[in-house]
Amino acid sequence: MSDVVIELRDVHVRYKARTSTLFHRRYFDALDGVSLQVRRGRTLGIVGESGSGKSTTAKVLVGLEKPTSGQVVFAGDEVRSFTRSVRRRIGRILSVVFQDPATALNARMTVHDTLLDPMQVHRIGSHAQREAKIRELIGLVGLPSSVLDALPGQLSGGQRQRVAIARALALDPEVIVADEPTSALDVSVRAQILNLLTDLKNELGLGMVFISHDIQTVRYLSDEIAVMNAGRIVERGEAAAVFDNPTDEYTRSLLGAAPSLLHPHLVA
Repeated sequence: MSDVVIELRDVHVRYKARTSTLFHRRYFDALDGVSLQVRRGRTLGIVGESGSGKSTTAKVLVGLEKPTSGQVVFAGDEVRSFTRSVRRRIGRILSVVFQDPATALNARMTVHDTLLDPMQVHRIGSHAQREAKIRELIGLVGLPSSVLDALPGQLSGGQRQRVAIARALALDPEVIVADEPTSALDVSVRAQILNLLTDLKNELGLGMVFISHDIQTVRYLSDEIAVMNAGRIVERGEAAAVFDNPTDEYTRSLLGAAPSLLHPHLVA
């Protein structure tokens, strides 16, 4: 069985430009021929500046954006349309951790009900099995069971993101897509969340797509890296190879903004 869970093949996403008129239509390519693979047990880091296409890539991966052209392949099968049944199947394979847990979680649902909801939607397990899974999940992300009765507004930003990660694990997915999962958090808790994601990936054998503008963070987490610029992947490879010997000028410019990675002896 192939270890490739998700694959994009020559994917293009074209939008109508704001300057477009009825008689003069103009377009721009948010994605321009993107091809990549996400494998079991491996973390693919996607890095690039704002507007590089990395968030559009995330939307295509999770079925929130339909490509203008190209192929999206889940578990060996091409997805031509995201029908309800297809979304349910994909939901068992792939979960998402969004950028801001404050908006990603339902403010009126307790933590318990937030974790229960995906299992009910997908009709997973008996009542007793679901309750056991909820307690397992909350323990996996390092939170006490006492938070199960809390609402999101009663938790800190770091605690909310841990809940969001627990919810993403509720259906035992093969891959998690994490789109800037620490950018809305205080600096003091970012490292804790990154360490948690790394531990979970290793413990559960998860595949992961980690998307960020921060090349240091991407290096910390990733086995493979894809560098994006203007809707294209300009460099891709094993993390060590990309960082130690970048071949693209754009990659070198990103590394130039992170001198501690280029010159370890400068780090105190």
